[in-house]
Amino acid sequence: MRALVKTSAGPGLTAMTCPDPAAGPTDVIVKVTATSLCGTDAHIYNWDPWAHSRIHPPRIIGHEMCGEVVEIGRDVTRVKIGDYVAAESHITCGQCFQCRTGQAHVCRNYRILGVDRDGSFAEYIALPDNVLWNTSSSIPPEFASVQEPLGNAVDAALAEDLTGHTVLITGCGPTGLFSAAVARTAGAATIIATDVSDYRLGLAKQVGADYILNAKTETPAQIAAAIREITAGEGVDASLEMSGHPSALHQAFGAVKNGGRVTLFGIPTGPISFDLANEIIFKGIRVHGITGRRLFSTWYRLAGLFKAGLNIKPIVTHTFPMSDYARGFELINSGQCGKVVLFP
Repeated sequence: MRALVKTSAGPGLTAMTCPDPAAGPTDVIVKVTATSLCGTDAHIYNWDPWAHSRIHPPRIIGHEMCGEVVEIGRDVTRVKIGDYVAAESHITCGQCFQCRTGQAHVCRNYRILGVDRDGSFAEYIALPDNVLWNTSSSIPPEFASVQEPLGNAVDAALAEDLTGHTVLITGCGPTGLFSAAVARTAGAATIIATDVSDYRLGLAKQVGADYILNAKTETPAQIAAAIREITAGEGVDASLEMSGHPSALHQAFGAVKNGGRVTLFGIPTGPISFDLANEIIFKGIRVHGITGRRLFSTWYRLAGLFKAGLNIKPIVTHTFPMSDYARGFELINSGQCGKVVLFP
């Protein structure tokens, strides 16, 4: 099969022919229909310090995908040949405290597709049957392939109910944009989005943001004043921090009203200093740290959101054949895209 492989410690990927994967007793072989690019893939492609410390070439990368089951192991009963599936990228151990108490999303021993085992940037992929998600045939492949990162947004946005609430989203990368779409479908009253890119703020507007504020052209004080005006001085009910940038983190905590909640998904590049007393404790703020998706409750909720009319079409901005993968990574590095999807 053809696949994109991180063959050595350095930037880039290599398109090459690899052996077809084999199915173990509880594995399935999926013919990949579509696979989308993630920020994690960009880290590996660019070969930054995180990738250098985490990836051990050779490795077929990629973890967001959908496809058709073409072969099943002898003990597989959950799916059948011909099923249209997506996949949870975190393969959990099922044995640790977290797995056994309903917290498998923070399994102590999880392995990640495209990081710890070969991934989806290929014509075929072998997957444990317990990570497969049967997907409605009504969902086009370019949308079905992004259900995994969509789950991040569902978990971030709906960590608490936000129906009728005012929501601030700081950071309009793909997951931030997905969060805006989820919040709109879930009944948020007012959505405010901030980013440093007019392009991505335009996408936020298309998926439901009522107000957009550019953190590159407006100072933190100006943004804070605008949020106070929008909320009649009350502050927002919930802040979804999706960027990891220090100023955005402080903005998220500063904008939320007393007794509100802050969801943290963006990853800072280093330690962040906070005035815990005044920014969190005295305001009585609830803080949710988000990693991955809740398995598999978030997937079920996402299926319901699609039925309720969740609109992610504006966020999937580019599709390419897999042979043009370099164009996709160039777009991600430039920031002039939403979600990029490859077709093998």
